[in-house]
Amino acid sequence: MSDNHLDRDVLNSLQEIMENEYPVLLDTFVTDSEERLRLLLIAGQEQDAQAMRRAAHSFKGSCSNMGAKVLADSCRDLEELARRGDLAESALLVARIEREFAILRILLKSERQRFPAS
Repeated sequence: MSDNHLDRDVLNSLQEIMENEYPVLLDTFVTDSEERLRLLLIAGQEQDAQAMRRAAHSFKGSCSNMGAKVLADSCRDLEELARRGDLAESALLVARIEREFAILRILLKSERQRFPAS
């Protein structure tokens, strides 16, 4: 697993805490992240700074909890842009977030395959 995208220590801690529910956590994170990304895209299309700020903030928190530092950092940057109402460069950040989540989804799918179906 690439530590650049996903912190193995964080995942190990989550696995220890969640025990048998760890695979559910992985699945839930991916599903919730897909929805958060969808909300970011809608906010960008509508140029809604408040909706973008809220979606980026929420996504940042869940990414931080899962050890997805690169994605959390990008969400933090987007949240700050939206807080200032500066959406001119938001499309570039949203695209970066989409790319990083695509990588993360693959890594988490690989992680999920280590566990029997739940």
